[in-house]
Amino acid sequence: MDPNLEPLARSLRAAPIVDRDGYEYFVHGVTDGIPPMEPDVLGTIVDELCERVDFADVDTIVAPEAMGIHHAAALSLETGVPFVVVRKRSYGFPTEVSVHQETGYGESEFFLNGVDAGDRVVVVDDVLSSGNTIEAVCEALESAGAEITDIAVVLRRVDSDREEFSRTVTHLLDVRVEDGELVVAD
Repeated sequence: MDPNLEPLARSLRAAPIVDRDGYEYFVHGVTDGIPPMEPDVLGTIVDELCERVDFADVDTIVAPEAMGIHHAAALSLETGVPFVVVRKRSYGFPTEVSVHQETGYGESEFFLNGVDAGDRVVVVDDVLSSGNTIEAVCEALESAGAEITDIAVVLRRVDSDREEFSRTVTHLLDVRVEDGELVVAD
């Protein structure tokens, strides 16, 4: 493991696991805002994503509501690239793109505004689990005519029963739930 990621890995090892209708969901500042996200962990995330993702010619950082927002905001401050949030409510703008998404523990509609045809975007989120949220966001962006230059997540869930996600995703750490505990994979 990259030694720069140790603050993040250390904080993950204590993450509680809760049952959400048969889905083993881990609770952490990265994914839920509880327990509180420590500034050094968020700083590590931003530094490491900036090392792995080229933001030089990016017009917009795009994050799904809700847990991609703090990562996108911190990256925006670091890179000077503005960000937009793919919301779970419609504003009814003429260019709004809506898309349905389902995860292992729920489903909802997403609404994309603020991205124009030809915009070069980086999608940022907290965790890639089933990939359904990110796929829905990417479909909305493609429908709007945006160019997705990268997809970046903090964590990639690699439980043995997970299907491989079809898009290339930059990630910092692989995690899995094993015997009721969150394990950081090396």
